[in-house]
Amino acid sequence: MNGQVRTNSLFGVLVVFCLMVGMAPAQTTETLRIGLQTTGTFAWQLDVIRRHGLAKRAGLDLKISEFASPDAGKLAINGGSVDIAVVDLLWVARARALGAKLLFYPYSSAVGAIMVRSDSPLRKLEDLKGRVLGVAGGPLDKSWLTIQAAAIRQGIDLKKSTTLQYGAPPLIAQKLKQGEAEASLNFWNFCAALEAQGYRRLFEVRDAEAILGAKEPVAMIGYVFSESFAAAHRSAIDRFIAITQQANDIMLRSDQEWDALRPLMNAEDDKTFKAYRDRTREGMPRRPVTAEAVDASALFHTLATIGGPDLVGPSHELDQSLYYQPAQRGD
Repeated sequence: MNGQVRTNSLFGVLVVFCLMVGMAPAQTTETLRIGLQTTGTFAWQLDVIRRHGLAKRAGLDLKISEFASPDAGKLAINGGSVDIAVVDLLWVARARALGAKLLFYPYSSAVGAIMVRSDSPLRKLEDLKGRVLGVAGGPLDKSWLTIQAAAIRQGIDLKKSTTLQYGAPPLIAQKLKQGEAEASLNFWNFCAALEAQGYRRLFEVRDAEAILGAKEPVAMIGYVFSESFAAAHRSAIDRFIAITQQANDIMLRSDQEWDALRPLMNAEDDKTFKAYRDRTREGMPRRPVTAEAVDASALFHTLATIGGPDLVGPSHELDQSLYYQPAQRGD
């Protein structure tokens, strides 16, 4: 009899527990408005997040707004029409120095290089003297300023010793192919495509960063959002950063994942596809944010000296508080 009572009591407790669980409110899904440059690699990461259901499991609903250029993403962040976008570190630093309360979290350290034909006699920076050098992105492009600074450390003034041609990345790539330029500095994805076509790297921006004091490659591109949004939605930001890291882990360990991504990558052939994959993997940040900030500060000071206020705004020192520190991570 007592055993039957205990059994009934236990059953009753279980029923009440099940009812309580059933009545408990489900986790609230939080919406994040994401700004996406349609031709950027951020689209690849977001596709991994979508196909693996990472956002849903994290209680996030990602609303994507597509833009044709990085500048459109910057305007959207400033105007408050998106919550997060992938933006240039120097732009964030300049905006912050001018009063905009923006935060930055590293996305990629992938950078370009000076490319030459495989049979070119040019082997080092000094060999560029008297040659035609194409430069993608214009006189204030961060990669160009970084290489200039590294060259100056070696006693070479590339602005004075070379004939410079500025232009959009596709144009600069074509000038090299057509022989109108003997070397070209281009964005990382154009360099990867050229490399797949048999061109070689004469000097990498990453090498220039090391000459200027960076211990490891610096993530010059990152996720950007406002301080006010982060303060009000810290958990959502932390969960978003966590799922981007999960997506990176998937892309790092799985070649099959890249087969699924290939339709988005606009790779002309297998060599270009593999070059895009490998260079993207190399650019994924793997170190603590504090270490990023130290290297970025050293590099920023040098770039500010060369580029001046037009590049970085009124400050020659990087405000390290622009780096966001996720609460749930130890870095």
